[in-house]
Amino acid sequence: MSTTALRAASKGRLFEPKLIIGIVVVAVLLVISLFTGVYDIFGAQDGGEMFAITRIPRTIALVLAGAAMAMSGLVMQLLTQNRFVEPTTTGTTEWAGLGLLLVMIVNPGADLLTKMTFAILAAFIGTMVFFLFLRRVSLKASLTVPIVGIMLGSVVGAISTFIALQTDMLQSLGIWFAGSFTSILRGQYEVLWIVAIVAVAIFLVADRFTVAGLGEEIATNVGLNYKQVMFLGTGLIAIATGVVTVVVGNLPFLGLIVPNIVSMFRGDDLRGNLPWVVLLGVGIVTVCDLVGRTIIMPFEVPVSLILGVLGAVVFIALLLRQRRNG
Repeated sequence: MSTTALRAASKGRLFEPKLIIGIVVVAVLLVISLFTGVYDIFGAQDGGEMFAITRIPRTIALVLAGAAMAMSGLVMQLLTQNRFVEPTTTGTTEWAGLGLLLVMIVNPGADLLTKMTFAILAAFIGTMVFFLFLRRVSLKASLTVPIVGIMLGSVVGAISTFIALQTDMLQSLGIWFAGSFTSILRGQYEVLWIVAIVAVAIFLVADRFTVAGLGEEIATNVGLNYKQVMFLGTGLIAIATGVVTVVVGNLPFLGLIVPNIVSMFRGDDLRGNLPWVVLLGVGIVTVCDLVGRTIIMPFEVPVSLILGVLGAVVFIALLLRQRRNG
C-alpha cells in the first residue's frame, strides 16, 4: 500500500466526536493540575506570581513530556515491528543519562542547551546501536527484542553508575533518573518546546513510518527509502528522549503503555493514532503526577515511581494477552 493510499485511509479518522471528548477530559485534568499543590495560590500575597512561576510551567511540562515519550514509543514500536519496545526498554534513556553524566563531568557548569545536546547525541548513538544489534539477532520473537534492549540498557546503566561512583556523582545520577516534575520552574523547562517540533515532524512523515513498519522488503518495493526513514525515526526518538531526560528525568513504560492501548482499539495507522497517543500520554502522566502530589501531601512521590508500577502491571497484562492469543 502506498503512502498516498494510507493518507487517504486515515484522513477521516483524525477528528472524531470521541477525540473531542478525550480533549475535554484531558483539559479538565490539566486544570486540576494547575490548582493542585501545597502552596496557597489564592490566599498568599504572592500567589499569582507563584502560579506563573511553578504551576503553569509544570502543567505545560506534563503536556510536552507526556506527548513526547508516548510518540517516541509509538514510532519505535512501528520501526521495530514489536509492541514491547520503547525508549526505556531499548536503552535509549540510559544512553541519554550517560551523555548527561559525561558532559557534567567534563563541564560542570554546562548550561541546559549543552546538556540537552549531549543527551540527544548519546540517545541517538544508543538507539542506533540497538537497531544495528537487532539486525544481527536471529530470533525476532516479541520478547527477544525488548530483552535485548533491556540488556543493552543495563550495561550502559552499569557504566554510568561506575563513572558516577568514581566521580562522586552517584546522587546526581539518581536524581536525574528519578523522573519528577517537582523542580520544573519558569526558565528551566522551555527547551521542552522542542518536542512540539518533533511531534509536527512525526505527523508529517507518519505515513512513511507506517510503511516502514511493514518491513524493509515491503517498504522498498513500494519505493520507500527504508534506511533513510529509519535514520529519521531514530533521530526524532533521540531528540524527544534526550530533551525529556534532561528536563524531567526517566518516565518508564509510558511509551509502552500508550501505543498498545491505542492500537488495541484503532489498529496500527500512525497518522490516525497520533492524536490519541498524544492525548492518552498526557492524560496518564497528569494522573500519575496528581497521585504523586497528593498521596503523601505535603511531600511528593516521583511520577516515575507511579508510572513504573502502572507500566509493570500493563506489561504483564500484555504478555498474558499475547500468550492467550497464541
